[in-house]
Amino acid sequence: MPSSTELPTVPALLKTAVHALGGKERTNQLTMASAVAHSIDTGQHLAVQAGTGTGKSLAYLVPSIRHAVESGRTVVVSTATIALQRQLVDRDLPRLADALKDAVGRRPRFAILKGRNNYLCMNKIHTGASEEAPEAELFDAFAVSRLSREVVRLTEWSSNTDTGDRDDLTPGVSDQAWRQVSVSARECLGKSRCPVGEDCFAERARAEASQVDVVVTNHALLAIDAITGIQILPEHDVVVIDEAHELVDRVTGVATSELSASTITAAARRSNKLIEEEIVDALEGAAENWAAVLEDMPPGRWAALPEGVDAALASIRDSAWAVRTAIGPSRGGQATMDPEAAAARNAALVAVDEVHDSAVRVLTAFDEPDPAKRKDVVWHAVDDFRGSVKRTVRMAPLSVGGLLRSRLFAESTVVLTSATLTVGGSFDGLAVNWGLPAENSGRSDTATATGTEAPSDTGSIHWNSLDVGSPFDHAKAGILYVAQHLSPPGRDGLSPQYLDEIEQLVTAAGGRTLGLFSSMRAAKAAAEEMRERLDTPVLCQGDDSTGALVKKFADDEATSLFGTLSLWQGVDVPGPSLSLVILDRIPFPRPDDPLLVARQQAVQSRGGNGFLAVAANHAALLLAQGVGRLLRSVDDRGVVAMLDSRLVTARYGGYLRASLPPFWETSDPEVVRRALTRLAQSR
Repeated sequence: MPSSTELPTVPALLKTAVHALGGKERTNQLTMASAVAHSIDTGQHLAVQAGTGTGKSLAYLVPSIRHAVESGRTVVVSTATIALQRQLVDRDLPRLADALKDAVGRRPRFAILKGRNNYLCMNKIHTGASEEAPEAELFDAFAVSRLSREVVRLTEWSSNTDTGDRDDLTPGVSDQAWRQVSVSARECLGKSRCPVGEDCFAERARAEASQVDVVVTNHALLAIDAITGIQILPEHDVVVIDEAHELVDRVTGVATSELSASTITAAARRSNKLIEEEIVDALEGAAENWAAVLEDMPPGRWAALPEGVDAALASIRDSAWAVRTAIGPSRGGQATMDPEAAAARNAALVAVDEVHDSAVRVLTAFDEPDPAKRKDVVWHAVDDFRGSVKRTVRMAPLSVGGLLRSRLFAESTVVLTSATLTVGGSFDGLAVNWGLPAENSGRSDTATATGTEAPSDTGSIHWNSLDVGSPFDHAKAGILYVAQHLSPPGRDGLSPQYLDEIEQLVTAAGGRTLGLFSSMRAAKAAAEEMRERLDTPVLCQGDDSTGALVKKFADDEATSLFGTLSLWQGVDVPGPSLSLVILDRIPFPRPDDPLLVARQQAVQSRGGNGFLAVAANHAALLLAQGVGRLLRSVDDRGVVAMLDSRLVTARYGGYLRASLPPFWETSDPEVVRRALTRLAQSR
């Protein structure tokens, strides 16, 4: 293998890779690769926006591999979606490793690493330990029999699989069935204490990940690694975060806890066989009292602890601690315990600890009198679960910026990338949420692939931003049509005016339409109406799996596909099957979302514009993702039709449009329908 001084430069390696993969050299891809290399060399963090078609995966993988080979340290690549993980591990990295083998002196190594609960637990399978079925399923014979069949299939599969990875199981199983054969990191006995620790699929995956150049993981596991302080990921000094626009939401999700009567009862039941009955009875009594307290309370955010809640929470806290103390350390140590008993004890301790910690978290959430300075937002959620009402108190961090700043940016050099990182034309909106300074310290030097000076240890965090643009000529390839003649959308669903507009647009396009709606109710209503009005097929999310629907849509040019949130991101249909993207309204978050409202109010209390900083930023990112479905290759042409007139009439309209590609814009419906008709006839 060549020494570090003999390794080819990043531009040279990128050229080798592009030629080996049969691609074309792209200036913006080289610009991004050079900027990533500069970031790694200097230790300055980098936010880089790279439009669809840039080839951003190659642009960050090439400098990452060079750094790993040169330094002997692993680079972590984190994604938000399973689809991108699979693309990297199954396609991009194998081909790239083959392409660079000769240039770097050996074949670069890579692996995927997921959370422990994504792998089969052989101890749980061998001991027959399982979770109790939810109460709703105890009275559903079909659900119980289906669960049994799935568990049997999983047990048989455990003898045939090489990975134990849930994603390798086809067809899949329900979450409830998977929980019967998997454990969380906290429930795990540990390799040294587990009787089948040497055969553990999760441990094998971790061992493999510690020996490779590039580890591919997800934002959730990255967050768990940061939040718990327990090292899950291998030693690393560089982290690349793809789909970085999702980072804050994924970290928030991991840091969110909840407390319901059912979770308390479940913890009590897990402890039932381990300690005296009266101690468990006290915890079950606390659960019943909690259910009664929440029964009389309306849903919504808590500005302070409601009357009577503090006593109920203190009862939960104290009874949970009594259970935990009673379970205590095992006689002679856990290593001498029967594996099934050890697993049951671990599971009970984890459940009781979560109940105790959640109760304490709510009790202490309001110690800070200023809501804008509190660590957590607390709210009462009322959900309809299979026809029964579930009342839950949830706790989520008001901000994750401090956590990311201290546990991610302070520990590694971080490259954040996505096709959509600028909001209102600036990186600052996301940067603040990530915990970075609002104003970046400079621009990345893209002329060279090596840095010359590291940032001062005494200064603030240094980061650079770069927008490498897109290979698409948006102004010639696409039209942004805003239906300014329509009234602003209301709460009563799609009006006849809206339905007429959709019909005319889809007819002009000859099908070929992706309809993105702000709610499933709107998507289904529009699909049902269009099936009555149109001669071309209309699919709707929920008719089949999302993957199957997207395939049907891509395979038939006359077909249209309507859906909601998950279709706004990740749908990749280049070519003539997609000529029109319809958006029913600006995707603002729900005005009663307690977490976003709290974040908005916190910004306002500091003198900022809470609406723009939270609600508009949320809408702008999602809007950019939805609009990005239109052009997926340099030959694509089409129209984005926004049926919400506020995009041009409201004061914030310009801010939102600044987050979108520079399409040619019009509000003339005749112009758009003629353009769609010409496009349909040319194909």
